[in-house]
Amino acid sequence: MNIHEYQAKALLKEYGAPVADGIAIFSAEEAASAADKLGGPLWVVKSQIHAGGRGKGSFKEASAGEKGGVRLAFSKDDVVANAKQMLGATLVTKQTSDAGKQVNRLYIEDGADIDRELYLSLLVDRTCGRVAFVVSTEGGMDIEAVAEETPEKILTVPIDPDKGVTVDDARQICDALGLADAARDDGIHLFPLLYKAFVEKDMALLEINPLIVMENGRLRVLDAKMSFDGNALFRHADIMKLRDLTEEDGKEIEASKYDLAYVALDGNIGCMVNGAGLAMATMDIIKLYGAEPANFLDVGGGATTEKVTAAFKIITSDPNVKGILVNIFGGIMRCDIIAQGVLSAVKEVGLSVPLVVRLEGTRVEEGKKLIDESDLNVIPADDLNDAAQKIVAAVKGA
Repeated sequence: MNIHEYQAKALLKEYGAPVADGIAIFSAEEAASAADKLGGPLWVVKSQIHAGGRGKGSFKEASAGEKGGVRLAFSKDDVVANAKQMLGATLVTKQTSDAGKQVNRLYIEDGADIDRELYLSLLVDRTCGRVAFVVSTEGGMDIEAVAEETPEKILTVPIDPDKGVTVDDARQICDALGLADAARDDGIHLFPLLYKAFVEKDMALLEINPLIVMENGRLRVLDAKMSFDGNALFRHADIMKLRDLTEEDGKEIEASKYDLAYVALDGNIGCMVNGAGLAMATMDIIKLYGAEPANFLDVGGGATTEKVTAAFKIITSDPNVKGILVNIFGGIMRCDIIAQGVLSAVKEVGLSVPLVVRLEGTRVEEGKKLIDESDLNVIPADDLNDAAQKIVAAVKGA
């Protein structure tokens, strides 16, 4: 689960991180009051969407102006004018689709006198099995280019979970970022706080880009991006309250109600599988035969007929889906349960696109029999290779 920048900063502030004052607004009428409360003379007006690259993004509407989704304002009138332009407009960045995201809230923040921009993030580094800091002196909007063109400027510092961030770890990060004097003192204090927040709140990612050294020599968190482990959210009611459903795909929201793992993709073949590995293999073989998957949907190892029906409805609700491949290996999952769910869903919502079903494993013969004896237009497949070829051919033929 992702949250907005202003929410992430409020959380970091609770842990003692240096964050500028700011106010979230949801209507243009709130802009003048927010500017007055912050006082100026420099304000930053920031679009709040769940995507990076906002500063270099562009709005679809001409009325939103040519500037990006993060703007400097040098007067209260500028704050209000930018708020009117940005709220309700659609922002497109490198991290959104071409459709972009509608800006429903803004963050008005005190400006800062920036001397240097740095990059810092924490993530779970699976190469070493630990949470790690990833830092670079090349912070700002072009960190992706740094990673691609000059990866040697990025340093990874794994943290021993038994010790947490030691003084030596903090000093190593300070050295990598070139921090000295007051900024170094701030860093040695800040980095353990960030690690503590990451672990205690079960984050999957904490990205601060940029972390700045101000002209007065102190550190400040200028931007913050947070993502949380969905499997741990039951422990964090406070984080769950921050969820913004308008930023999520409606089908993913519906899937979460049934504990289904669903991710929308850009292709036209819907996939319903059980198990993440099988899902990856299914998507790969669809691509191998010249088509693209429309989703990743894992019904899990113990799905009920109700779950399978819900999964089928979610797939068919996507207008981009021109064909569906059901690929199930029944270990814990019974193939006859899958067949019953698929047939129940087809009868309930109808079937306007080709459907290929491949079943293997527990009670597979019973599952195949249910499909064969139904009067529905379901295409059976003997194995994954056969299934992929059949669904791709059916979609291309349609």
